[in-house]
Amino acid sequence: MADVELAFYILLPIVAFLYASVGHGGASGYLALMSVFAFAPTVMKPTALVLNILVSSISFWQFQRKASINWNLFLILVLASIPAAYIGGSISLDNKLYRQILGFILFFPIIRLTGFMKEEEKLGRPFNIPLALFLGASIGFLSGLIGIGGGIILSPILLFLGWTNFKETSALSALFILVNSIAGIFGAQKIGVEFTNQMILFIVLAMLGGIIGAFLGAQKFNLKTLRILLAVVLFIAATKLIYT
Repeated sequence: MADVELAFYILLPIVAFLYASVGHGGASGYLALMSVFAFAPTVMKPTALVLNILVSSISFWQFQRKASINWNLFLILVLASIPAAYIGGSISLDNKLYRQILGFILFFPIIRLTGFMKEEEKLGRPFNIPLALFLGASIGFLSGLIGIGGGIILSPILLFLGWTNFKETSALSALFILVNSIAGIFGAQKIGVEFTNQMILFIVLAMLGGIIGAFLGAQKFNLKTLRILLAVVLFIAATKLIYT
């Protein structure tokens, strides 16, 4: 096994671990990792979505036991996001444009992982239905287009608007990621994507990292230093994607 492959296999479960610890599937992290290791976009999108489905399922199972979900808000968000994610998934982007959009999207997990939004700010506000529909549709479309579940974009927005607290955000986002990733995969089938034999190993590694991360995150273990380290790495990856 080449050193490059070994490095990827070591980093993959670490990314899954850290994303799952905040209730996410990790697609933006997987995409950043695969871009660094020069994976083709036709492989990156379906791989990230498959791993997202599995890890977000684990995250949801752990976090929903610790927090209730605002089902009215969730249903309104996915009502708009599912068809939009399917449409986005069916669109093929130029490689350079794909990398640039991914680079900008990586700033959302950086915000989430560094804990920029404080739990005590703006909590308990009722959600606005038209705004929720707009957010669901726009995040869903972007999610399908790039190959993410969208929770990493949704989370800081929910916290900023005060519609959910941290625990509720983690549980709702994990389920949002799950349904949008499924819709995105179905849409991606229309443009031709590659499911490689390596994906089985990717799945095993990501699930191991995701199970441990979701458990520790739901139990409120302090993983702040590790999350900040991942945020720094994502910032470097984002800068590289945008400017190269």
